[in-house]
Order: sequence, then structure tokens, then C-alpha cells
Amino acid sequence: MDFPQLKIGDLVAKIPIIQGGMGVGISLSGLASAVANEGGIGVIAGAMIGMGEPDIGSNYREANIRALQRELRRARELTSGILGVNIMVALTNFSDLVKTSIKEGADIIFSGAGLPLDLPSYIKDGAKTKLVPIVSSARAATIICKKWLSRFNYLPDAFVVEGPKAGGHLGFKPEEIDNPQFALEEIVPQVIEAVREFEAKAERPIPVIAAGGIYDGADIHKFLKMGAAGVQMGTRFVATHECDADLKFKETYINAKEEDIQIIQSPVGLPGRAIVGSFLEDVRKGLKKPFKCPFHCVSSCDHTKSPYCIALALVNAKKGLLKHGFAFAGENAYRVSAIVSVKELIESLRKGYVEAAGAA
Repeated sequence: MDFPQLKIGDLVAKIPIIQGGMGVGISLSGLASAVANEGGIGVIAGAMIGMGEPDIGSNYREANIRALQRELRRARELTSGILGVNIMVALTNFSDLVKTSIKEGADIIFSGAGLPLDLPSYIKDGAKTKLVPIVSSARAATIICKKWLSRFNYLPDAFVVEGPKAGGHLGFKPEEIDNPQFALEEIVPQVIEAVREFEAKAERPIPVIAAGGIYDGADIHKFLKMGAAGVQMGTRFVATHECDADLKFKETYINAKEEDIQIIQSPVGLPGRAIVGSFLEDVRKGLKKPFKCPFHCVSSCDHTKSPYCIALALVNAKKGLLKHGFAFAGENAYRVSAIVSVKELIESLRKGYVEAAGAA
């Protein structure tokens, strides 16, 4: 009993694993192409992708478009597998990144951090890019389906349902994060149920993909048995050789203890899960990190009141400068104990899945 395939429209991934899009700069062409080469879906994160461009401060929009083009083209040179781009609705350059992804022939756009209500308006003349919203509730899935259907006569090609154990920004209120009612095990069946009526209208499946805190092969088996078509995993792919972050960033995962992984209030107005180090300790003590905002990257961020620039903190972390930033991480990041190749990671997930299926 091997991994089943994951089908999203006419795209067929050999394994039911999507690598989560991790910004800033954690999943670029290196990681995405490695995952795609193993039969999964590799994802490039669009948020602040132009961070390495010399004109990022003075020419924010162009720098990001250029960098996304480059990463997609580079990934395409490295793989003939399935490649997606993760684009947060809250980004001020959302529209630039969506247009660029479609123009460059990205297979899928994953979009969360807000409801991507106008996403189908970008699909023009035979563009093949699939549109996959990321939601945290059946209600959000229903709203998107109804809006897309009435405005564009289009329904999502799939949904990613992200639970409260995910890393980074979470689509939950702080008091919901540990509430069992909002656990991924609860919300996945609810979303599957909610999209059923829309599948009938679309006359095709709308696969539901489980995400947030999925760690091993047994977890994958559990969610597939529950009716999910696949899983999205971010945290596990950080501690791989192919991940685009600096080695020091990966080592924060390996060195993290369970108590180091905490919920923080992000300057963009959402709770987020991160590995707490000296930078976030300073923030907690009320020590502001003075900055001028050259980017205006997230629409909900009020930089005049913000204790620090999250974009800069995440860029620094990606570069391994953890005194000046921090790593976002899923709830299970402390369980990561070694850096392995993407191939080895997927083999171990497969082995765990087969064992769980045999035991079931």
C-alpha cells in the first residue's frame, strides 16, 4: 500500500504532499523543485520574494516581480514536476504576484491570509493555473465558493484547510488556537462537507488538503482516511538540505525545545507561531526595534505603531541573522532532530504511511 496520488484538475502529483509556501524566502526554487522532483507539489512563497534585490527599498513592486519571475524560471529548469506559488491576500502587491505567476505558467496559486475573493478575475484566455484558496473554516470555504460562482462562474480547484498548529500567521483568534473545536481534525470534515454541494455544481471533485501540524506518515494516513485528498507540510521541509534558508535558520528548528515554540502577536495584526529567541524576548520586554518602513508590504500592518518590521525580521532570519529576527515554525518543530535531504524525508513519510495503513 503506497501513497495515493493527489489530483487537482488535470494535475496529478505522484504523492499526496504539498510543501507549504514559507516566506520570507524559506521556500524558493531550491526547495520547491526538489519536492516537485520527488512527485510532490513544490511551492515558492511570494511574500517579500524580492528581498535580495538591490532596489527592494526604492522599487518594491518591480523588485518583487523580477524575483518571482526568476525563481519560477529557475525552478522550471530544475524540475518538470508540479510547481505552485503561495500569495497572501494581505500583501499590497498581491495583484502583481498573481499576474506574474499566471504569466510564468505556475501550475497552482495557493492563497490565504484573507479571502481571495477576486482571484478568478486574473485567469485570462486559456491560462492553465489552478486556484487553491487556503481557509481555516467551512464558512470561509462556502463564502469563497458562492462569491466565485456568482461573480466568475468559477469554483476553486481545491482547498487547503489550515488548522491552528501551523507555523507563521494563523487564521484564528488567539483564544481559538487551543480550543479543541477548532482542531484540524474537526475542521477538515466540516470543509469536505461544505464543498460537497459545490462539487455537484462544478461536476468535478474539489479536493480538500489538510495542513497545520502534520508531522509524520501516520498523520498523513489519518487525514487521508478522514477524506482529505492530500496534506500540506511546511515545518518538516525546513530541515532539509534543499530548503532555501541559511543553515543557522534550519538549526533553530533542531535546537528548539517544545517550550520555545510560542504564539506571538504579529505586527500585521494576526497571531503567529514562532520559535522564541533573543529578538522576540526584546520585543516582549517592550524594546522597540526602530525602523522606517520602505516596503508597505502587508495592508494590515500599521508601521507607525509596530514595535518592529516583520518583513525585515523574517529576511534577517532567512539569512541566519537570528539576533535580528526570528523563525516562524509549526507546533511540532521541536521534534525535528536532523537535517536530511528532501528524498530522505519523503521516504521516511512514505514508510510511516505504509506502516500506519498496515496497522489500520
